[in-house]
Amino acid sequence: MNQRTYLGTTYLDIAKGAVEIFMKLRARDPASRGDRYMLVTFDDPPYGVKAGWKENHATFMSELKNLQASGLTTLGHALRAAFDLLNLNRLVSGIDNYGQGRNPFFLEPSVIITITDGNKLTHTSGVPDELHLPLTSPLPGSELTKEPFRWDQRLFALVLRLPGAATPDSEQLGSVPNDESAITQMCEVTGGRSYCVRTQRMLNQCLDSLVQKVLSGVVINFEKTGPDPPLVGEDGMVDPSRPVLSFSPQPWHSCHKLIYVRPNPKTGVPVGHWPIPESFWPDQNSPALVRGCH
Repeated sequence: MNQRTYLGTTYLDIAKGAVEIFMKLRARDPASRGDRYMLVTFDDPPYGVKAGWKENHATFMSELKNLQASGLTTLGHALRAAFDLLNLNRLVSGIDNYGQGRNPFFLEPSVIITITDGNKLTHTSGVPDELHLPLTSPLPGSELTKEPFRWDQRLFALVLRLPGAATPDSEQLGSVPNDESAITQMCEVTGGRSYCVRTQRMLNQCLDSLVQKVLSGVVINFEKTGPDPPLVGEDGMVDPSRPVLSFSPQPWHSCHKLIYVRPNPKTGVPVGHWPIPESFWPDQNSPALVRGCH
């Protein structure tokens, strides 16, 4: 992160500026009044938490300004620490409702934005090729979910690829591509994505995109089973001659999507009554009573 770019600034300087821009863009939305920010680095716990939930905005900005790039890039441990901090009080609050159905309206929407240079991960034991999160957690109740994250937590990554020698060629307008680093797969599993950032303009485009992705919702796996349902015409009758493509842009398929959970306009808290049921009998092939987050 100490590498200099064609702008004359380091990756760390660009990362600090990106955090400030994101917070300013997000503050324009009235829904941001209930936002809480936490600043987490790759330092060993508990020193990795530079600003927690209880710190005010001035403390957060001061810690952000004083950040320095040093030490190992233990990305897996840092992400695990971030997820553990988000899940600290979930067992006490009963928000996960284990064994009694999944309630989409019991949620604490969270977005983790990781800013990295996308280079090799380093660890005390060597240089791993893949991103691995520690399997064990000190949190009580963490063993009840297979993954370290929950369905209302999404991971996004800004991978800085700005060149250092020459100004990049003329930019092509359009969507920013995913990066090819180890964190991309982790982002997609949680319902997020990575961004391969090559210019300052692309970074601003990514920040605008991220602000729009801060939504109240949960990520759910939809699995297609059986044949497609028959197509129904405008008169309510089954129309077998009607082509599938005219009915929808994409045929029925399994997918992994964020479902928007609308908050109550007066209280800001979602209201619901019907949980998504769980299997009555536990899986006999499972060595423990655990469930997937999605």
